[in-house]
Amino acid sequence: MNPFNRLLISELQRHLGRGKSILLLGPRQTGKTTLVKSLDFDEYITFSDTGVLVRYEKNPGVLIAEIRALQQLKQRRPLVILDEVQKLPSLMDDVQVLIDEGAGQFVLTGSSVRKLHNLLPGRVVKLQMDPLVYSEFEDANITLEAMLNYGTLPGILNVDNPLDQDIDLKSYVDIYLEEEVRKESMVRNLGHFARFLNLAASESGTLVSFRNLSQDIGIGHTTVAAYYRILEDCLVVQRFDPLVDRSSRRRLIKSPKYVFFDLGVRRVCAEEGAGTNSRFFGPLFEQWVGLELRRLMQLNSQNGQVKFWRDTGGPEVDWVIEASSRYCPVEVKWTATPTPSDVRHLKAFMNEYSDRVSQGYVVCRTPKPMMLSDNITAIPWQNLGQIPDLLFSKLSR
Repeated sequence: MNPFNRLLISELQRHLGRGKSILLLGPRQTGKTTLVKSLDFDEYITFSDTGVLVRYEKNPGVLIAEIRALQQLKQRRPLVILDEVQKLPSLMDDVQVLIDEGAGQFVLTGSSVRKLHNLLPGRVVKLQMDPLVYSEFEDANITLEAMLNYGTLPGILNVDNPLDQDIDLKSYVDIYLEEEVRKESMVRNLGHFARFLNLAASESGTLVSFRNLSQDIGIGHTTVAAYYRILEDCLVVQRFDPLVDRSSRRRLIKSPKYVFFDLGVRRVCAEEGAGTNSRFFGPLFEQWVGLELRRLMQLNSQNGQVKFWRDTGGPEVDWVIEASSRYCPVEVKWTATPTPSDVRHLKAFMNEYSDRVSQGYVVCRTPKPMMLSDNITAIPWQNLGQIPDLLFSKLSR
């Protein structure tokens, strides 16, 4: 039984209900298989099974014959689940034929987009499966500190003992990142990639210098950039772009940030122990808020982007939601007692873009919302989902 309330199921069922096929992407162990197996499907095929994989590799066209036979048997278009399709991307040609002739409706899952770029254009709806957002397990007795240390992968949250959680996270890194990512990406120098992975995890959420990393590892900066693309394609890191508004006279940072998809996986990759102080938690809290905002917007089909804003002269805002030419700035503070001095960068941003901003927020550990100025509110981290909801409700008016 799945103890978590996965919000993506309603969006998945909505698109299936209107006759669309689905490409469900997400890192391993985020719950894709559990989710799709809860559907009322007619056929389930997983390419994680080596025997199944070899059978379809050696018999081109067999999928078409099987699904056509299933359609005839059912006297309707069957729902077919193909799990881990990135292991056999050539099969997508057969899937396209079956979709085009109306012989089958598909849910395809994959843990890498590296071999799935530009496949089935216009024929499938792409959805993203991520680790759990807070609202999917808020009834559980899980602290914010635990989420920042051990992440929110379903299989990890189901483990009560922190020592066992660490063991499982290390196994995840060893098996998935060390083997699957390297194998998928055909990395030639495993030592360089291992060192890169360690440094990339340590630099998660910061502005990264490819040249500095290349000097530390002893490889070219173009190789560092290629390694980051590998992690992006394998859904291990998410890229956050800076907000660069041409109307601003400020000299704004134009380099992106890369944030590991799960903070527990990040910690193990960085070879760090579980932290206990604010110096450790502050930057992780900032990363968690950015990931959470992006995921909440995706789950609610809210069209916008989560970016960050930084002036080379100093002022910066941790996260900015950009939607319909409007901005909603969000500052992240570890404090439980925010003060007006915590909002000086928010005020600088809001003064710079006064015609596009109506409200700013400080996300922190305050137990209750607090007004810090006329248009800046401090809110508890548990209420983070209210920020995009309020923004998009205003935009819809």
